[in-house]
Amino acid sequence: MISISLPNQLTLLRILLTPVFVSLLFSQDHRLRQLAFVAFTVASMTDWYDGWVARKWGYISRWGKFFDPLADKVLTSAAFFAFAVLGLAQYWMVWIIVIRDILITLLRSLAEYKDQTVVTTYFAKVKTFAQMTLIYYILILHLAKTTPGFWSDHQVLFDMLLNPTLVYILMLIITIITLWTGITYIIDNRKTILNLYVSRSRITESD
Repeated sequence: MISISLPNQLTLLRILLTPVFVSLLFSQDHRLRQLAFVAFTVASMTDWYDGWVARKWGYISRWGKFFDPLADKVLTSAAFFAFAVLGLAQYWMVWIIVIRDILITLLRSLAEYKDQTVVTTYFAKVKTFAQMTLIYYILILHLAKTTPGFWSDHQVLFDMLLNPTLVYILMLIITIITLWTGITYIIDNRKTILNLYVSRSRITESD
């Protein structure tokens, strides 16, 4: 049975806010597009808040362990794909980031669900921080560019900050970091991954 504790409710809220964020970002009304920033920020804050509540009050469940990190990746993946559709990011980079994040998150969530030991590194946290920083960077500049009057008043500055070559380099750096941390994660947790595979194989054979 799914627990309806506050952290789990916040996790569901983060998932529900993801399509809201994307819809607002692609709106033809610049005022609604600006609300995309609010939707993304609120969704991002639920990640920090539900983690804080879960640790402080002990609201930790298997469902939460599985879906909380997955909800984070759904949000960030949606943002990167939206940028690709808008021509602000390369699809091949986005696919690498998303596939790595989803696969590693599923492995980590499954391992924790099975009470297996999972090794995480400092660089994985750096990767997450770098991804969120880049998302906000592109999002804020894109919203500024599509706001009538605002972009023209600061065109030189914003043209420099949202220069396609600069954004490409930043995305490439994030892609490399994301891929590298994914590879190191698999290497560091190879025993856990093997145990999960063996356990799954035994269940299949017994069926």
